[in-house]
Amino acid sequence: MSVVGGTMGAMASRPTRSLSLSQARRVALRAQGLDRPRPVRPGPATMRHLQQVVDRLGLLQIDSVNVVARAHLVPTFSRVGPYDPALLDRAAGRAPRRLVETWAHEASYVPPETWALLGWRRRAYRDHAWGVIREVPLRYSPLVDDVLAMIAADGPLTASQVHARVEGDAPRDRSEWGWNWTAAKRVLEYLFFTGQVTSARRNPQFERCYDLTERVLPPHVLAAPEPDDDTAVRSLLAIAARAHGVASERCLLDYFRLRGPRARAAVRDLVADGTLEPVTVAGWERPVYLHAEADLPRRATGRALLSPFDPLVFERRRLEELFGLRYRIEIYVPEAQRVHGYYVLPFLRGERLAALVDLKADRKAGLLRVHAAHPAPAAQDQAVRPTGGDDGPGAVADDLAVELRLLAGWLGLDDVVVGDRDGTPRGTLAPVLAGALAAV
Repeated sequence: MSVVGGTMGAMASRPTRSLSLSQARRVALRAQGLDRPRPVRPGPATMRHLQQVVDRLGLLQIDSVNVVARAHLVPTFSRVGPYDPALLDRAAGRAPRRLVETWAHEASYVPPETWALLGWRRRAYRDHAWGVIREVPLRYSPLVDDVLAMIAADGPLTASQVHARVEGDAPRDRSEWGWNWTAAKRVLEYLFFTGQVTSARRNPQFERCYDLTERVLPPHVLAAPEPDDDTAVRSLLAIAARAHGVASERCLLDYFRLRGPRARAAVRDLVADGTLEPVTVAGWERPVYLHAEADLPRRATGRALLSPFDPLVFERRRLEELFGLRYRIEIYVPEAQRVHGYYVLPFLRGERLAALVDLKADRKAGLLRVHAAHPAPAAQDQAVRPTGGDDGPGAVADDLAVELRLLAGWLGLDDVVVGDRDGTPRGTLAPVLAGALAAV
């Protein structure tokens, strides 16, 4: 059932109704495809199911961290269950491509039509790219032309292949901590950011194979006129609004890393044309917007482990306001200062984030290791919810054990074990989870 009953006029910009926090959560979970159990199917999910996830989310963030699985692979698993990751390789690596790489919410896979909406960012790279890319035309101007010609003649090529060809003229500079890119890599990332090349595919080492963009994008995208900047930004915000269901302006802008007067004006335009309705959400001290096609399910009954890069948890303030969870990735936090662990996944259970589990896929041993399991901080309205029975540690652990077994099977791992590196279970939920896993 749609929450929004009709189109608003341009003057109807003040909130006329309120959502409880529970209602806002359920709207958000429905928008993300996480409000109900995954459908039971006789076999693994198909390309059609992957496409449905992409259509709903609008993007899949890419990250090279592979502690459990690559970041872009997990959101589809969270929503549809086990599937062959080769589907995503095919969608992004073979013509006609359903996905292409670009800078969206960080490096991301997006539909080719969305790539076309980001032309303003590519043209304004001096305002949006970081220094190591902005400086390329000044520091490496002759190399830019050489690399572009090399890819035109012999692409797709990886950065290491391009570096091998130009190494004599541009050896690796190891003087800068964190950005020890070769000159070839810097030039390629500049060409990638500005859209002159893109990734034709990823190789088994997860390196981009760069090719001319005109050889990667589908012909209908190349042939279509590029929208003007205002239209493009409005279209990006509309994608973000649909993916959120309900969101603040900050949430909407964060989805595609938008900023500035144009982006804020686009939010007002979407209110004026009825795409967004201003509402209030209990406990949120800032303007909130509801998408015109947002649905409010009566209950949220889904279960899923969520990647740290899942769109539901992108914007940490939103996550805290919706679910009462202050969450951060602790990879770069010294071990002694970590609160929940190195690579922690929230466990969604119904409309609560019920647990936090520090996971590692030990592929050599064939094990999914649960280094720690903690009950998550309660949602803000927890006082009106029971803390035992169906919401107690035993029930949470039982459901989490099923999800962990499913995840391990999808990753090709033989078993799930609870315990830190020395075998000690960490977190108050860990002993209960160990018992639940034994019973599954």
